[in-house]
Amino acid sequence: MSDAQADIQAKIDANPVMLFMKGTPQFPQCGFSSVVVQILDHLGVDYGTANVLESDDLRQGVKEFSDWPTIPQLYVKGEFVGGCDIIRDMFEKGELRTLLQSKGVEIAA
Repeated sequence: MSDAQADIQAKIDANPVMLFMKGTPQFPQCGFSSVVVQILDHLGVDYGTANVLESDDLRQGVKEFSDWPTIPQLYVKGEFVGGCDIIRDMFEKGELRTLLQSKGVEIAA
């Protein structure tokens, strides 16, 4: 496992909800990352983030790690959930809330 892959795994292990995104929650650098941040904030979920724009190794590494070509990428309890379109669709259908609750992730009332 490369250093980048080990770093990605460590971030996923350390955060029950982990978002690999472009930018930060306070200053997203793409619309797709912004949408996922808004959804997680709306649900009141605590989540970790990693800004893939800070490192080419991280940006490429996370795509290889998940075998998913786009950013953002959301993990819940170590499981890759998907990117923006999947997260938005799950949120709109109530499935994201159900998934988070089934994994024991606290959600604001």
